[in-house]
Amino acid sequence: MKKKSFDFYIQGAVQLGIAFGVVSVLARWITGNTILSSPETLIRYGLIGGIGYAFMGGLALVLFGFIARKIAYAFAGRMTIGDVLKEKLSPFGYWYMMTLLLIMGVYSLFIQVMGAGLLLYMLFPIPLAIGMVFFLALLYLVGGIGGLYRIHQLAGISVILIFGTIILIPVYSYMQQGVTVIFEGIQLYHPYLLFTKNQESLWFIFTGLLVFSGQMLTDRATWQRVFIIKKEKVKMAFVLTGMIWFTIPIAITSLFLLAISGRTFENTYSLIFELVSILESNALIFVFILFCFAAVLSAASSELHSLNSLFIRNVAGEFRELSTQQQFKYKNVFSLGLIALLFLAALLLTPYPLQLLFFFGNIYSSMIFAILYIVFSKGRETLAPVLSSFVGIASGFASYPFTTYFESVWVSFLLSGIVCGIFIIKKAVRNRFRNSLKLEDPPHDTK
Repeated sequence: MKKKSFDFYIQGAVQLGIAFGVVSVLARWITGNTILSSPETLIRYGLIGGIGYAFMGGLALVLFGFIARKIAYAFAGRMTIGDVLKEKLSPFGYWYMMTLLLIMGVYSLFIQVMGAGLLLYMLFPIPLAIGMVFFLALLYLVGGIGGLYRIHQLAGISVILIFGTIILIPVYSYMQQGVTVIFEGIQLYHPYLLFTKNQESLWFIFTGLLVFSGQMLTDRATWQRVFIIKKEKVKMAFVLTGMIWFTIPIAITSLFLLAISGRTFENTYSLIFELVSILESNALIFVFILFCFAAVLSAASSELHSLNSLFIRNVAGEFRELSTQQQFKYKNVFSLGLIALLFLAALLLTPYPLQLLFFFGNIYSSMIFAILYIVFSKGRETLAPVLSSFVGIASGFASYPFTTYFESVWVSFLLSGIVCGIFIIKKAVRNRFRNSLKLEDPPHDTK
């Protein structure tokens, strides 16, 4: 594949095996929101919630591995999720799904940039605007210009920093203070964190699993990785990624337990500052800051790259045939427009990580059955995935005044599933009726 082609920008140079496939997926899914949500999850839902956060993300990746195998074999040679939608849906269904994917893509990138803004504000004594200019400039260079080839170069460094952080800091700190001392400090100052009979935590875990699964199934960058990992190894790559990912939020949670052991705190954000302040080694502080920055930059670059690929290949490319020069020109303009929008959003808005994670939960849960129907159904059908997702989204938002947020996510999921189930039953009955008519046809006279 030529380095100057747009296909090289989308897919890089080579097909990935299990090892680097795991690195690539990990770099996409270890995000700033993973770091920022961990202390809030711990405080709001206790230790069970912290472990549950790791469980729902890891399990969602493992389950997606089985679906990824089907995608890799059924849609070999594709590059983006848009290529699959174009093949499986009519023009109306295609543009409906593409609109949702682009909205969710911009929102996902917004989450990453918000996470970067919060981390920069808490870790560095510089104005937020200056920090965001520096971060967004790097984001544009890596994800906007560099493409998947540069993202994979950053992914290796990011994963090294991740494991260096979650191994070095907890081991060093727990050896210095002792596990018993830390446990007694938590029991004295924050005993509610150890409360196990917490039904709200279980409600959070199962609802979070739905949201994470919907994110995986609709994530533009994850689909691109399915197509660049060798198809016979793609399932194992995602299963191993899920098992590894499970350990990371738990390790981050253990760091925040260390930060609040034997002391109080002002708010969940201050826990990150508390964690940095108790690290006695400047080297460990430097490693932790690098870990936070690399994780956010890697995930955001993957999202920006996937949005560029989807927009140029599956949106702009549908209106007119573009030359390679035009593809790169439009890609640069689109990237700069997104960067400017995100810069303004980062300065004006300060949302909470868990609110960001679950804000589009209704859409994510409504899309689960729609994407599964597209992947596993035969032929070209638009009505089932489009109607099921629309009914789920509309009913979920309509139920807000009468239910809790978690309940509304389940309303979206169940109603979209019911609609999809009706179409599957109808299709099965129709096929069975047609087959029975063929069997009843009398034999033709050959004389």
